[in-house]
Amino acid sequence: MFFSIYVGAQFVTFGKLFSYIFNTNVAVMVVLVAFVVTFYTLLGGFRAVGRNNLIQGLLMGAALVLVLVIAFLRSGGIGEITTKLSGFPRFTDFFGIAIPDTLAGVQRVANAAPVFGPGAHYGFLTIISTMAWGLGYFGMPQVLLRFMAIEKTSMIRPSRRIAVIWCFAALFSAVGIGLIGRALMPTALNTANNSENIFILLSMDFFPPLLAGIVISSILAASMSSADSYMLIVSSSLANDIYRNVLKNDATDSQVLWVGRITMILVTIFGVVVALSGSQSIFRVVSYAWAGLGAAFGPLVLFSLFWKRTTLPAAVAGMVSGGVMVVVWKNMIARLGGVFAVYELLPAFVISCVVIVLVSLVTEKPSAQIMKEFDAAKITEF
Repeated sequence: MFFSIYVGAQFVTFGKLFSYIFNTNVAVMVVLVAFVVTFYTLLGGFRAVGRNNLIQGLLMGAALVLVLVIAFLRSGGIGEITTKLSGFPRFTDFFGIAIPDTLAGVQRVANAAPVFGPGAHYGFLTIISTMAWGLGYFGMPQVLLRFMAIEKTSMIRPSRRIAVIWCFAALFSAVGIGLIGRALMPTALNTANNSENIFILLSMDFFPPLLAGIVISSILAASMSSADSYMLIVSSSLANDIYRNVLKNDATDSQVLWVGRITMILVTIFGVVVALSGSQSIFRVVSYAWAGLGAAFGPLVLFSLFWKRTTLPAAVAGMVSGGVMVVVWKNMIARLGGVFAVYELLPAFVISCVVIVLVSLVTEKPSAQIMKEFDAAKITEF
């Protein structure tokens, strides 16, 4: 379910990108790109997705760094950027937050400058909620799947170094582009949804059309690399883990293949429905799916690695409780406000951990064979 929501978030990106650049109908472009992604994922499977992701990742990283460097040079340097941003109350305060003065969700503009309120302090709840995002990484199957596909264990150490360096460079560039974009084009960011177009705006302003098209295509690359991974994981999980291993043990490879393909098509359709259901920001859709995946799988991955007393019933209970708690907290409990307005990933993650411990303690210990396998894996050098 959460992966399907994630696919919908990528389709929202497609719609925003093409509708802005070509002034076309969002629905048409969402369906078109969804068809393209589904088509090559169906044909090539994991190998095609892996190779595409490599090319797309290189393009994405190069585009982010290039736009950041050009934006920095065009802005006049750190001093000029700081001067412009300091004119917005609390915008540059490390522990402060700028609050736009909005009317019907649109930031007011006066004298060719955006209008802000007095600003506020980051509260403890906001800080905790933001830090809770990090918990999601433990349960992201699309990330873990890449390490599982490595041919040799000796390649894990350099691979994780590459992953950390790439993430740091990409996130640093993205945040930098956002800050410099606000300084260079302050009145262009007047709604939460429009602010997500700053990369497109800067690219079209900085580069000639051909180069701008290549740079902007990195957005498409980023969304495609995410969408195809999610679609592949959902289809393979249902086809292999549920259909073959639970529902029909004697299923042939052909039957499993067709179940996977049908699942992928259904996920695509659901993602398109999510993308066309409203004009939500990409960030909001992603945050919900991120919380669901992180709470459902994160605690289980950690307990499976570091506590050999974890049992199969506890694993299932932990996944279910974590995923369900995200939905319940987001749609019911968080509406109470106050301390309950914390990012739903945090309480759901904690609940899942507690459930895994309690159910493991009241159920039968894992077999001696599982214990032996756990100890063997524990001393493996990576």
